Amino acid sequence: MRMLGGKISLSWKTMLASGHDVVMAVASLMIALIARYGNDVWRIDQLGLWLTLFAITCLVIFQCLGLGRGMWRFASITDLRTIVLAATASVIVFMPLLFSVTRLEGFPRTALPITWFVMIVLIGAPRLAYRAFKDGGLTGLRAGDLADRPREEILIVGTVSEADQVIRGYGLENSRHHVHGIIDIKSGKNGRSVRGIPVLGAVSELAEIVPRLSRAGTTINALVLASPSFSGDWSTLLQTATDLQLPLRRVASKPLTGMEPDLAELTLEDLLRRPSINLEMDNIAALIRDRVILITGAGGSIGSEIVRQVARYGPRQLILVDLSEYALYEINHEISRDFPELLHTAVLGDVRNNGQMHTLITRERPSVIFHAAARKHVPLIEINVCDGVATNVFGTRNLADAAVKAGVEAFVLISTDKAIRPTSTMGASKRVAELYCQSLDVAGSNTRFITVRFGNVLGSTGSVVPLFRRQILAGGPVTVTHPEMKRYFMTIPEATQLVLQAAATGIEQRRARGRIMVLDMGKPVRIVDLARSMIVLAGLRPDHDIKLAFTGLRPGEKLFEELFDPTEHPEPSGVDGVFVASPLLADPEVLMRDIAALERAVLDGDEVMARSGLFALLPEQAPKLSDQTATVPPVERRPA
Repeated sequence: MRMLGGKISLSWKTMLASGHDVVMAVASLMIALIARYGNDVWRIDQLGLWLTLFAITCLVIFQCLGLGRGMWRFASITDLRTIVLAATASVIVFMPLLFSVTRLEGFPRTALPITWFVMIVLIGAPRLAYRAFKDGGLTGLRAGDLADRPREEILIVGTVSEADQVIRGYGLENSRHHVHGIIDIKSGKNGRSVRGIPVLGAVSELAEIVPRLSRAGTTINALVLASPSFSGDWSTLLQTATDLQLPLRRVASKPLTGMEPDLAELTLEDLLRRPSINLEMDNIAALIRDRVILITGAGGSIGSEIVRQVARYGPRQLILVDLSEYALYEINHEISRDFPELLHTAVLGDVRNNGQMHTLITRERPSVIFHAAARKHVPLIEINVCDGVATNVFGTRNLADAAVKAGVEAFVLISTDKAIRPTSTMGASKRVAELYCQSLDVAGSNTRFITVRFGNVLGSTGSVVPLFRRQILAGGPVTVTHPEMKRYFMTIPEATQLVLQAAATGIEQRRARGRIMVLDMGKPVRIVDLARSMIVLAGLRPDHDIKLAFTGLRPGEKLFEELFDPTEHPEPSGVDGVFVASPLLADPEVLMRDIAALERAVLDGDEVMARSGLFALLPEQAPKLSDQTATVPPVERRPA
């Protein structure tokens, strides 16, 4: 069945199924009449009329109920319910119709209940038999399985209800992945079975179950998660899988495709997956659709994902700005390929170039600016203070001022948790960028300034995850600065979705000026645990196959990051995944005066003065360096 211009077009398979159903219905009536009359049925003068009238009745009712539209490959209880309804309606309608034509002369009343029962069997049984055949239920093998194919012995790990869903939905009962048993996340269900597959024990017993199966002649090839949102103890499962040298996998293909499912290796994103967020799609669409959107840092990890997600909401034009020629080329090529109808412009631009930014924004007149361009590598900025400040502080100022002058509706600053009580130049520079945007927002400009603050994202350039991956491939060691270091993490798509959600929410709440939107990052993760998980996912054993080395905190680093300053008083924003913070504001006159002094230090290349001037701008009381921060060595001024 196809939809053409809003009308239903019947395919040959649908017509064949409908024809089959009518033939089976007529056969049901014929069987009922034979049961009543025996061989004398052929002597009934009105037999042809009865059968024709019943065929027409069934054809009309079957079409009205859509009986022939269901795909036999996925026949289910829902289809059986429709068959029962169709059979009942056909018999009920046929009776008065026949009465109006023949006054029921010669027609046996007992034929109707027999017809009803036989019709359900004859119409439903072929569907169920076909599904059983496709699922391998008739002979235990599908047509494609007749050839010799290697089979994997797997154990499903999860709750019994999750195991039932994945086994049934993906057809694992009769696939090349033979489910030998279920490992429940809790004990107490040993000896029970789900769809004929035994529950062998709990995750805590896995280290005993697999060797026992091996001694009995069954070698388990892999552990498969029943659900990506595994609610058990990840560390225990990972360690046990590593000790048993079994890969952890998940079902990759979608169910109901009729295709053999594939098992994919578990990823770090799977381990950190959190409950899904309900996005306010209408608000996000209203922010973007049919508008000109400018994105700085468009080739970066966050910037490029913002570009992809914004493009899906149908902006009138996308303006992509980045300093990296290669990164800009890549994202521009991707948008050209995936959104060929979308008008977009790639601009090689430097946010530190005040004249270029003013000219660009005045010419293009964007409605919304997403400012993702930034220097973010903490140790590098500690030894390149002026460059970091010039980009993060003055680059933001250049864009913000140009946005106000051009009458941009909204300016979204991408910030970081390192801006909270910063001990690094990078964190302090982002906090000053927040202060500048807050100041403009509170001043009541026509441009709304929304700051969105969040923590680390998995796999971003320069982050710890790509570093660990390279170190594991090289055979180790994996270097961690401190065994107690913790960080907040989320995936790049998740962070970007929440950035859009926060931006739309911040603009909608017009009275709450000068506030900061903070993404719900969940619980912080110990970096050493992250490293161990990555080693295990690579099929190796921490401290045995791959060593871990602790190198000590680097300049500007903290043991843990915070999402809120103690003075900020976070509140719910009214949407999932986003909080609202009310940080301290800087005096506008003092802020502008001190930023001017900071700019002179940066232009002079005086990194000592630039750092001290940067921290002097913060309205929060600067914390004293303690045992949770690394000492920042003095940086001598480099020759120009």
